[in-house]
Amino acid sequence: MKLYSWGAAPNPRRVLIYMAEKGIEIPVAEAGGGAQLTDDYLARYDGRIVPMLELDDGTQIGEAMAICRYLEEAYPAPPLFGVNRRDRAMVDMWERRAETEGFAGVAEVFRNSTPAFAGRGLPGFAEPIEQIPALVERGRKRLARFYGRIERQLADNRFIAGSRFSVADITALCIVDFATKGAKVGLPEDHTNARSWHAEVSARPSIAG
Repeated sequence: MKLYSWGAAPNPRRVLIYMAEKGIEIPVAEAGGGAQLTDDYLARYDGRIVPMLELDDGTQIGEAMAICRYLEEAYPAPPLFGVNRRDRAMVDMWERRAETEGFAGVAEVFRNSTPAFAGRGLPGFAEPIEQIPALVERGRKRLARFYGRIERQLADNRFIAGSRFSVADITALCIVDFATKGAKVGLPEDHTNARSWHAEVSARPSIAG
C-alpha cells in the first residue's frame, strides 16, 4: 500500500493523524509541488484530489474517511469509529457535521480568497473554476455555525462525539487548524470549551509530534 499526501493540506493530515493514533506504518508519497498537485499524480489518479490510498492490487481509494474506514477493518485497535452502535452513530453524526459545516465553510473561504487558488474554486476539476468572492462571507458564517455547535457539545463532553477520542476529533481539529492558519478564521476567544478541547487534542503525540 501507498498513501499519497500533500504537504499541510487538511484532508491528508486527517489520515496521517489517524495512522499515528493506530501506529500504522504505510509508505507516504508526496503528490503536490508548491500550490499544485504534480502532473505525475494527476496522471495517476483521475480523482485529482488528495489523499489517495493505493492498494497492492492497484485499487485506488480516495476521500479521507473512506481510507480510514478501510484501515479500521485491518487495524481495529484502538477503535476510532466507536465501540458500539450508539457510539458509532454519534461519531458518524459529528464527523459528518464537521465535514458539511466546518470543511465546507473553510473551503469556501480559502478557495475563494487565496490568490494561488485563482481558477481553482472547487477541488478535482481539470477545467478552471473561477473564484466567487461573495462565497467568502458565507463560508465564514458556516464556520461560525460549526464553531458554535462544537462549543455547545463540548460543554458536557470531553471529546467531540462523547467521552472517547475519535475520527470526529481528528476532522474537527484539522478544520480548526486549517481555518486558523489558511483562512484566518480561528476559534473565537469566548469559545472556551472548544479552545480547551483544542489544546488537549493538540497535545496528543499523534498531533504534537
